[in-house]
Amino acid sequence: MTSRGSNFWTSGSVPLIEPEFLSSIIGAASDIALVVSQQGIVLSVVLNANDATLGNLRHWEGRPIVDFLTVESVEKFNTAHAKYLEGSVPRKPLELNHSDNAVWQYPVRYTFHRFGHENAALLLGRDLRPIAETQQQLVQAQIALEQGYEARREFDARYRVVMANVQDAVVFVSVQTGRVEDANGRAATLLGMKPDALTGATFASLFSDRSGSELVSSLMNATLSNDAGPVTVRATRTRQALSLVPFVFRAGGQRILMCRLLDDADVSASEEASSSHATALVQQTTDGIVFTDTQGAVLSVNDAFLNLIGAAHKGDVIGVKLSDFMARGQVDLDVLLENTGRSGYMRAYATRLVNDLGARVPVEMSATRLKDPEHPVIALILRDVSRLEGVRKAEGQPTVNDPSANVMNLVGSASLKDIVAETTDVVEKICIETAVNLTRNNRVAAAEMLGLSRQSLYVKLRKYGLLAKE
Repeated sequence: MTSRGSNFWTSGSVPLIEPEFLSSIIGAASDIALVVSQQGIVLSVVLNANDATLGNLRHWEGRPIVDFLTVESVEKFNTAHAKYLEGSVPRKPLELNHSDNAVWQYPVRYTFHRFGHENAALLLGRDLRPIAETQQQLVQAQIALEQGYEARREFDARYRVVMANVQDAVVFVSVQTGRVEDANGRAATLLGMKPDALTGATFASLFSDRSGSELVSSLMNATLSNDAGPVTVRATRTRQALSLVPFVFRAGGQRILMCRLLDDADVSASEEASSSHATALVQQTTDGIVFTDTQGAVLSVNDAFLNLIGAAHKGDVIGVKLSDFMARGQVDLDVLLENTGRSGYMRAYATRLVNDLGARVPVEMSATRLKDPEHPVIALILRDVSRLEGVRKAEGQPTVNDPSANVMNLVGSASLKDIVAETTDVVEKICIETAVNLTRNNRVAAAEMLGLSRQSLYVKLRKYGLLAKE
């Protein structure tokens, strides 16, 4: 501090500062003040009373100051202290990093001042931790910003590579403005323009049969509908008919339409691919697939159906009634035709297929009436469930041969005669079990109650597995 030409501080007008006030003045003028002897020993430590973050540093007194400095700060202090002892007070502040018990460290900016006590030095310091924290935050923000720039450049490079090499023609259109945000070279070729000239152009102006609001509304409606087809347009320059397949998303606070442009070749290729996939599925699936007319005559089948009925060639089944391969014949076929004619489909129907050798294969089938007003066709999918029947028997689920099966489960899988016979066995078993329980397993009394001989009762107990019942 300079007097700027004033003699107030040197004229003797200022009284001497009392010792009890000196430490508080020094503490208020700095965050930390050290009195260091000629030998580098800390004689006194004064802390700012308004800042308690430095803690209690009384244990510094009487110890060398270098014990509380980091390695790189020791040399800096020794150099500045040596110049001070030579009579040259350092004019520039000295930044030192303190450490205490190797647990924490903090930077302090010191200024040297003469102190009339055997060449001791007064070091007034300012805590630099707030500045260091701010600098650290700025560095971290800069690193994060650079990382964000790198990530953006990387994604931009990927986006450009994909747009340049993808085979589809792609155009990005802003919903708010209706202008082209970006497009690839394939789209520019179909529209008869250069990619640079295409960016920023009004999307509707590229087509001769659509206005701006109408085209954007049609594209948005197509994105909202699950079964909507492509929007058909005609390019203004090339006069080529195109199909727009839109997809809407939100980016940067605005909605963007990504439109794929398909010409006749692209549409034909897509249809051919879908057709080839469907054909491959029909031929390679493990489920039997049959197509019949509305009278049940077989039109076409796959190899899996031939395996179910044991036929060698498709010619053996084409034109034959499907009822010829069913265990209940025309009854099964009438059920299928009636349900498909009424509701258009039948979800699940259990029956058995019969081959030329008389073997019966249990199957579950579903039927669908295909929408074709001129040539209606019924498509059936049949699945072999013989393995499932074995699993059901192992798990104790009711089957046709189980006398305790629910009668409702037998309908559709057995004839009425068989169902009545099974029901009679169920009733007979229940009566015998009840009689045995009422007589507490007294076989003689149970036989008399049922009006049977003991021999007949034992035969029926053995039949229904009740002989060992306690």
